[in-house]
This record gives sequence, structure tokens and C-alpha cells, in this order.
Amino acid sequence: MQKGRFIVSLDFELYWGVRDQLSLQEYGENILGARTVLPELLKVLEAFQIKATFATVGFLFSRTKEDLLSAIPIRLPTYQEKILSPYLDHLSTIGDNEEADPLHFAPSLISLIAKAGHEIGSHTFSHFYCLEDGANLDDFEEDIKAAVKVASRNQINIKSIVFPRNQYTSNHLRICQENGIDTYRGNEKNSIYQFQKIKNENIFRRLLRFIDSYINLTGHHAFILKKRIPGEIYNIPSSKFLRPYNPALSILDGLKLYRIKSAMTFAAKNGLGYHLWWHPHNFGKYQTENLKFLKKILKHYQNLHHQYGFESTAMTDCEKVD
Repeated sequence: MQKGRFIVSLDFELYWGVRDQLSLQEYGENILGARTVLPELLKVLEAFQIKATFATVGFLFSRTKEDLLSAIPIRLPTYQEKILSPYLDHLSTIGDNEEADPLHFAPSLISLIAKAGHEIGSHTFSHFYCLEDGANLDDFEEDIKAAVKVASRNQINIKSIVFPRNQYTSNHLRICQENGIDTYRGNEKNSIYQFQKIKNENIFRRLLRFIDSYINLTGHHAFILKKRIPGEIYNIPSSKFLRPYNPALSILDGLKLYRIKSAMTFAAKNGLGYHLWWHPHNFGKYQTENLKFLKKILKHYQNLHHQYGFESTAMTDCEKVD
């Protein structure tokens, strides 16, 4: 029987991914904490022999502000909600390099990830919102070209993508494929997880997703492993977002752990894929507690690996093997 696959992906964005939603006063501790927790996270992944995919915002590759400005695509997104674009007011406020501005540059961290043997994928160049009003395919194509190019400058070949806010259409997938990207993280197959414009999200959907993290409302979201078909982009759908530690909710951590472990067991027993994801900045605060919880998940992975042959793979390596 086909062996199951355990896939881990992280959306690596630092402040680029939350700047339109949260201020530095609200979230700066988490972002700076991501820088200190990431080396420890890499040690944990190595200890449990986990191969992960770090879907990285293209801005983070630049070593200086001058480098970043030179990498900007010729077309910029024209969102109706101006705050969504980093190119307007926000870009002018960033520092000159990683030392001066650790919130917006991360070449040293990308180097650590690469040296640890993990896959570096794309999270678009500018944290591009594909479905927001004013975004168009021409702008997206230029953004993807810029993402691939800036990674290539750093000797990294981008083959996978995670879309910001999980927003995409078949046309966005086609553009990715035309630019050498052959794998993406799709969404869970349930209506509460289907992509939406930011303004169309509502408290009811968010509440259901929250409850589903602790109690099985929508299934295990393990998926059938398929062989790659030449000329088609390969979908590695999400199974579960790993919610970070919250002291106010710590009494529920046992439920959260059971929810994940039971789905992993189901995938391992049935030769299916299970895809866990989060952001490094989710671990930026309460680092000890978050890493301790992750170790419990990865210890369970080890048990499943020994018992059922459950295997850890990066996104681009996850496919059916006859």
C-alpha cells in the first residue's frame, strides 16, 4: 500500500503579511520573536527528521533597501483598498537593511532555512492578494516573475507556492505554472475554508474554523496522494492550521492535540497525505509553549513513521509513488 505523507509548510512573511491588519504596537513582539524562534524551530525539525516548505515573501530575500527597490516589478497591484498595497506609504518607511530593519528583511534567516535542507517556496513577491478588488492577472504575473527572479539571485529555484490568504483561481495557477511553479497549497474541501475576499469574511465562518481546530466538525482533511500529471500544477491541500499557544485557551490544548494526532493517524493508516501549516510569527510569542506543543505532534509523527511508514516530505516531493 502507498505510504502516507506528512507535509509541513510555513508562510514566512514577517511584517509584510500582517501590516495591513495589525500595527507594530499590536504585533511587533510576535514578528521579532519569529526571528529568534526560527533557529530553534529548525533544530526541532531536524531532531524529528522533518522536511518542511517555507513559502517566503519575495521582499524578504533582499539584503538592502536598494536591492529591494531594484527588484520591484514593472506593474504594481491597484487594490481599491489602498492599505493592502505595500508599495504606497509602507515601502518608504522601511530601513536600509536587515540589521536596521529586522521586520522587513530576512536574507540571513532564508540562508539558515536553505542550509538546513528545507524547501523554500514562494508566498508571492509582495504578499499579493489575488481576489481583492482592483487586483488583476497582469499585476499578479509581474509579481510572480519578480518573486522567481529575486529567489534565483539567491541561488534558489522556486517550485512551489502558498497564496496569501489562500486566495487564487485557475488563472492564477496557470500563471504560476508558466513561470516554473509546479506545486501549490490548496484549501480544505469544506465551505468554511474556501477562499474569500477579506471584506467577505464573517465572524460565523471564523468561529466555525476555530471550533474545528478543537472538535472534528469537517473531517480529517487527509487527502489521496496522486501521481503528477505532466503539464498540470500539483495540489497539496491544507489539512489543518496549527493555532498558536494562547494562555486563555490552554485548557483546550488537549483537544487541539487530539484533533491533529487523530487525523495524522487516519492518514498514516490509509496511505493518505496530511498537511499541517502555520507562520513562524505564530511562534514568536510564547515560544517555549509553542515548541513544546509542536514536539508532541512530531513525536506522534515518529511513532506513525515507525508503525506505518508515514513519511515527511516537502511540498514538491509529495506525490504518489507506485
